Amino acid sequence: MAVNHDPIVKKCRSLEISPAVLGYTGSKVQKMNMRNPGANKRKKLSEYGLQLREKQKLKFVYGVLEKQFSNYYKKAERMEGMAGENLITLLESRLDNVVYRMGMAQTRREARQLVVHGHFRLNGKKVNIPSMLIKTGDVITLKDTSKKSEKFKALIEELADVRTPAWLSLDKENIKAEVTALPKKEDVDFEIEEHLIVELYSK
Repeated sequence: MAVNHDPIVKKCRSLEISPAVLGYTGSKVQKMNMRNPGANKRKKLSEYGLQLREKQKLKFVYGVLEKQFSNYYKKAERMEGMAGENLITLLESRLDNVVYRMGMAQTRREARQLVVHGHFRLNGKKVNIPSMLIKTGDVITLKDTSKKSEKFKALIEELADVRTPAWLSLDKENIKAEVTALPKKEDVDFEIEEHLIVELYSK
């Protein structure tokens, strides 16, 4: 599995997004916010630069690399509806993102690792592929033996404060989530101008 090793804080500054979007909080984030917050606005980006930045933003938030992102876009084009919005739906539908949205990981990077290690079940079956796409009606559960680990015990205690998106129904008592609808652009928690990505790929 390819891994994105881009430095979090530096990349967030260049893309003008909050590290909180990726699940990062704490002193490191506060330090970033205090340090020359307007630095990225000094240089006016070209039309291509704006398009590229939006593409890089999506790639970075969801942790996908170039070839995989390109494949997602091709699939989004073949789907009914608008390619840009379809692209966001596909990225939000990744299993690692669902685990993150459930509150079972503090970041998507951590969620990917937990899925790879086999801590979750999809419709009762073991899965270890973070990029697997969920569909309406799918049920994601935490493996019984994993519930006993100190790591997951701590996460489970914090589930009361987890705010899940509208397309995900979370049973916090049984650590079970059901996909009630496919994700939409309105469900993402950061600003994205997906039409710029479409323009970039249309050249």
